[in-house]
Order: sequence, then structure tokens, then C-alpha cells
Amino acid sequence: MKNSDLREFDITNYLDNKEIIAEYLTQVLEEGDMDELFLAIGNVAKAKGISTISKDTGLGRESLYKTFKKGSKPRFDTVLKVLSSLGIQLKATA
Repeated sequence: MKNSDLREFDITNYLDNKEIIAEYLTQVLEEGDMDELFLAIGNVAKAKGISTISKDTGLGRESLYKTFKKGSKPRFDTVLKVLSSLGIQLKATA
């Protein structure tokens, strides 16, 4: 088998229920890398559908793609809007 025969892994194909999404984001949060967190949120948004997220949040599709690409520094309120659209809540615990 050649490398060209292999399909590239796309995590969005596996983000199909709330429990998997929650576990995925929890693992990324535990790592503590904000760039990875923003990429992960973007992956979840893509799995749900960027058009749907755009309609729910009032943010443009292109803006959403840019917001969650590597190296981006999105505003906290934007992140919260997207998470809310995805049905995800942030929770602080002691």
C-alpha cells in the first residue's frame, strides 16, 4: 500500500454526538494549548455545519473559518457564541 492510497484522517467524521464532542474538548482543554482548543472548536463547528453555526450566531461563514484556524486569537465572546450554538457550556470546578 502506498501513502497516496491512504485517506487523510478527518476528526469531524467522528464528532457525531454530544458525549464524544464533550470528551474531545475536555481532552484538549486538559492539554492547555489554546491554539489546539480553537482548532478543536473549529472541528466541532465543521462537524455540525459552519452554515448552521453562522445562522445561529450571526457570524459570517468566512469569519468563522478564520476565527478557528491555527494561530488565530478569537474574542472570548465569539468563542462563547459558537460554543452556545453547539450546545456546549463552559464550567469551572474546584
